[in-house]
Amino acid sequence: MLVKGKTKEMKIKKIKSWKMERTGLPDIIIMILITLLCLTCILPFLHVASKSISSETAVLSKEVFFWPKGISFSAYERVFQSAMLIRQLGFTALITVMQTLLRLVLLSLCAYPLSRRYLPGRLPISIFILITMYFGAGLIPSYLLLKDLNLLNTIWVLVLPGGFTAFDMILMRTYFMNSVPDSLEESAVIDGASQFRILTRIYIPLSKPIYATLALFTAVGRWNGFGDAMYYVNDRKLQPIQLFLYNMILSATPTDSLLNEAQVGNSIPPETLQCAMIMFATVPILLIYPFLQKYFVKGVMIGAIKG
Repeated sequence: MLVKGKTKEMKIKKIKSWKMERTGLPDIIIMILITLLCLTCILPFLHVASKSISSETAVLSKEVFFWPKGISFSAYERVFQSAMLIRQLGFTALITVMQTLLRLVLLSLCAYPLSRRYLPGRLPISIFILITMYFGAGLIPSYLLLKDLNLLNTIWVLVLPGGFTAFDMILMRTYFMNSVPDSLEESAVIDGASQFRILTRIYIPLSKPIYATLALFTAVGRWNGFGDAMYYVNDRKLQPIQLFLYNMILSATPTDSLLNEAQVGNSIPPETLQCAMIMFATVPILLIYPFLQKYFVKGVMIGAIKG
């Protein structure tokens, strides 16, 4: 037992020394660049989070940077008292779930047939879909099309146009072709299973990584998106929360009754309230990532590199 333990320790030391020898100047430069890139994402988030829970005096005197001063949650109390914000948050969550489910269904129905090498016309269909990644009609033709379909100022204009993307289809098709053994399909065909049954009972259960990856892509994109709502929606009730935040920041001061000081005894700086609203709209989508992280990395690597 002692000999095995010593042998294992020696192997670990050799691996560590080998890694240290392999770490050269290029690796150090890469690590520094990655660290700087991470900071460009983390520091603004910390700045906004710190301002959202800092006191009025500290914010107005520009003393808050990356750490809160004079902890105060009055801005969040004001945010959670706004029925409009709660409604828009719920509406954004609804369209996010709808578009995510729709995209996963459509991608499955397209990627699975195109992953079968015996499908007639497989190559022309794939090329036709691939062309849409490089050429688009533009904003005005898209607007006219949605207008003719009577989708403007409806919830479906925020869901249906993003229900399918060629890039996601290629990822899923590649995953099906390289990660699920063909022998499983052959065995199912011998047992008399239909193609739809093979998809739902074999391919989908074995493809959790790619489904989790594409679900995360879709959910984040829909949650953070507001360009389509800006062009296609006039009804304020159908505007996602990100569009409200965009209009709020663009106008420099919130115009909602959120700033009505009659509702709350103490005054809240507009800047603090804006930061609280940004955190209110950002945190929900951040909470999803930890549950999908283990599938996310595997799905991207297998779906994008192989094939």
